[in-house]
Amino acid sequence: MKRDTVLIFEDNSIEREMLAEIFRPEYKVLEAANGKEGIELLDSHFSSIAVVLLDYLMPVMDGFQVLDSLRKKKVLNKIPFIMVTGQDSSEFERQGYEYGIVSYIKKPYQPEVIKQVVSNAVGWFQYKMQLELVVKKQNDNIKQQNEVLRQQARKLGQLNEILIDSLSNIVEFRNLETKQHIKRIREFSLCLGKSVMKLYPEYELTQEKLMQIGWASSLHDIGKIAIPDSIILKSSKLTPDEFEYIKSHTTKGAEIISQAIQLNDKAVHDYACDIARHHHEKYDGNGYPDGLKGDEISIAAQIVSLVDVYDALTSRRVYKAAYEPDKAYQMIINGNSGTFSPKLLKAFAEAKAEFENLLVMYRDED
Repeated sequence: MKRDTVLIFEDNSIEREMLAEIFRPEYKVLEAANGKEGIELLDSHFSSIAVVLLDYLMPVMDGFQVLDSLRKKKVLNKIPFIMVTGQDSSEFERQGYEYGIVSYIKKPYQPEVIKQVVSNAVGWFQYKMQLELVVKKQNDNIKQQNEVLRQQARKLGQLNEILIDSLSNIVEFRNLETKQHIKRIREFSLCLGKSVMKLYPEYELTQEKLMQIGWASSLHDIGKIAIPDSIILKSSKLTPDEFEYIKSHTTKGAEIISQAIQLNDKAVHDYACDIARHHHEKYDGNGYPDGLKGDEISIAAQIVSLVDVYDALTSRRVYKAAYEPDKAYQMIINGNSGTFSPKLLKAFAEAKAEFENLLVMYRDED
């Protein structure tokens, strides 16, 4: 509906008629003799009102009382309000502008001045409303575009997860291990990562980073596809040469991920390369392949290193029986399976019960 009406709040009938005569050639005019009557007219004709002329001194409700009532209804930013008054103080003007009026007209007034003030206010408000519509439309378009991007990201993420699952399952199938191993490594990594995040904010872990580390951990042994079956499946003790060869799955894994696996999430890709290469490094520098020491080893690789040892200890393999969870826990805490960071061990201790729950939840089938 077109806004083609002027609403006049004015208790003096002569002044009200003078104002009405000024605007009748261009607008429809509604007249109110007091604040309460004016608010009722505003409510019933809101969509057609282009501007409101509001007298300050009125019976029933004065101008500021009217503004206070309309501010609560959130009306003042939708129609321009101009106050007509004989008051002349800066404090009075400040109060009106705080309510949201766009201008003052001082009594006695000149018709041409009033017409120009109203014309400016209406024109400015029309431009403001059009601009708000343009901004809203642009925001709606941006929201739609962002939703499309989010959907595409979700689809790419799902493809990422399918690819990672498929690759890691190939490795475990070849190792004669179960798919549950992959799930356990992922869930253990998330569990330990949450404990580290809670205890040690200096590592700057976030929920998003933990999810990325969890998916990347699934590829920690991808390099084993380059190791011969005669070594991977050997049930007896490995020779020194065989052990050196199997250690190369770390560097081969990092090479495979960086050169042959296209992951659309760069963070997951970077974590996967790092974890594949460094998940056998030890905190005291006695790991491989690079002999990293302390926090030269990323927190992601440290996390996966510990959970990989825990899973190996608590799982049955061709060369060993499974240890009970308490025994495996003590072996790790006591350093029987390599040295880990004191911080990591504290985080592991905090998450002990949850690890045991996950072990039951994702246990291997007999």
